[in-house]
Amino acid sequence: MLLSVSQGSVNDPYVAILEYNGNKKKKSVDVALVGKGVTFDSGGISIKPSNGMWDMKQDMAGAAAVVGALKAVALQKLPVNIIGAVGLVENMPSGTATRPGDIVKSMSGQTVEILNTDAEGRLVLADLLWYVQDIYGVKKVIDIATLTGAVTVALGTEMAGLMGNSQKLIDQIKKAGQTVGEEVWQLPLNKAYDKMMDSDIADMKNISESRNAGTITAACFLQRFIKKDTAWAHLDIGGMDKETKGKLLTPKGATGFGVRLFDQIIKDL
Repeated sequence: MLLSVSQGSVNDPYVAILEYNGNKKKKSVDVALVGKGVTFDSGGISIKPSNGMWDMKQDMAGAAAVVGALKAVALQKLPVNIIGAVGLVENMPSGTATRPGDIVKSMSGQTVEILNTDAEGRLVLADLLWYVQDIYGVKKVIDIATLTGAVTVALGTEMAGLMGNSQKLIDQIKKAGQTVGEEVWQLPLNKAYDKMMDSDIADMKNISESRNAGTITAACFLQRFIKKDTAWAHLDIGGMDKETKGKLLTPKGATGFGVRLFDQIIKDL
């Protein structure tokens, strides 16, 4: 799926895996952090409107937060074992780009019908989520991404959207967010929302055909790549990657949202 996102670009895709082993006595990984790193998102064949497209250079904010958090953990020499995984791709329209209507196969083996090539971040994240579970056997995963515009409609630029399958992990993230000033708001996930992602010709679609609950259905897509024994949380920071006016902790420009949050979560572990 990740490869399908990048196939319209002249720039090669990359996956970067960062390992921090601060607890040599322990072989297992405490938590994996997964970030969306779309270096520029034109929307692909389902091209975005030109107005505001220049901001799509920041569609890698989730990956940047993961890298920043790993650096913070390493500089503090925290006694934990952390994996960071970032998918670095460019989503461009061309003669080689993925087309709406294509079916792609995920690393997990599940198939996905592509209805909209601008719903590409979830394809990148889903393969990475499967990778860290399958290769590293992690049992606790948090992903972060500028995934949907719908989350900005719901929460504006004050809070990130939070969803997942572990209320314990979600509550930990909520508490950490309040502590460091990177607040989150939990949104629901249930079978009715998940059913909206079913496809007639593949295991699932990459978007719901309804515009309703876009942030939630995107999380439902990701949840289909989470194993039953994995505690997982998803952070949609669609409205939090940029500050337009400037605040005490975030001057005008890119915010780095997620770095302080991850740092606190890891300390709480």
